[in-house]
Amino acid sequence: MEFKENENTGTMRVLEKHAIDSVALQKYMHTNVPGFGGEISVEEFKGGQSNPTYKITTPSKSYVLRRKPPGKLLKSAHAVDREYRVITALNQTEVPVPTSYALCEDDSIIGTAFYLMEYMDGRVLWDASMNDHSKEESLGIYSSMNSTMAALHSVDPYEIGLETFGKPGNYVGRQVSIWSKQYQDSETEEIEDMNKLIEWLPNNLPSDKPLKIVHGDFSLTNLMFHKEKPEVIAILDWELSTLGDPCADFSYHCMQYRLNPLLADEKYCLEKGIPTEKEYVSMYIEASGFDLEEEWELYMAYNLFKSAGILQGILGRVRDGTAANKNAEEMRARVRPLAEGAWKLIEENF
Repeated sequence: MEFKENENTGTMRVLEKHAIDSVALQKYMHTNVPGFGGEISVEEFKGGQSNPTYKITTPSKSYVLRRKPPGKLLKSAHAVDREYRVITALNQTEVPVPTSYALCEDDSIIGTAFYLMEYMDGRVLWDASMNDHSKEESLGIYSSMNSTMAALHSVDPYEIGLETFGKPGNYVGRQVSIWSKQYQDSETEEIEDMNKLIEWLPNNLPSDKPLKIVHGDFSLTNLMFHKEKPEVIAILDWELSTLGDPCADFSYHCMQYRLNPLLADEKYCLEKGIPTEKEYVSMYIEASGFDLEEEWELYMAYNLFKSAGILQGILGRVRDGTAANKNAEEMRARVRPLAEGAWKLIEENF
């Protein structure tokens, strides 16, 4: 079967700003990675990861290295140690993640902290509307994505040593507070519906759910699929993971149904073999056991609000001269509709 690659797929020569000392790395791997042997070659993966990611190849095996980017960083950002911790803990479960090998917090080896994990030979898909896939494969991909998320949310973090991986309780409440502050600090124009949301949401939160591992950015592009089958073989990019509300994590993933016009069209979904939003939610409820139906639109309003807060934060950095201006106007045009959409859901449902 032929799968199209694009500019985000595969590897390239290591960018100069991300260069690493391969001699020092090889020496480190020789001492710290079980079964390691031979000379290494280093390539960088394409795609927009905020943590530079490399393919390390030896004559007998390939590895993946993820590192903090070089330069001055926010204290909590690019926490590769947290990524390593959650992947290592999940190695004890049935959740598909690469095998982790070593975490190095000594900056003297390659300049920043990094970790090494198994190289998974699969495919990353970039088009949630499944344009180039058969009806059967589209259904298989969505079914596997859904059951993989339910499997992650069925893990008890306490049983695998992750009890201190995040704060217990009030996850959505804390998120609302974080994004409200981010929005207000970054405000570039007054959006009345955003002010209403900031006032309404803290007093109308979803019921507290059992504490689970949340990925934070679970999407098609952060999954690796088997080369021949529509089956998830690894969840990637754990940078935003913590402990929290699994239904908030799942509903954020389902935002694609509201924001992608093709997925919002039930007729299109039917033709392509993609479950509709309602069917997809039912699949998750059945697999996870969480009852979501009554609070679904509340979660959706919260996620639209969160998305507006994220985009406004980027606009604030553009305003302050700390972020590139490339897509600023496009983002500015998206914040207001997100806020208006969220408030409309609340008016219609609550």
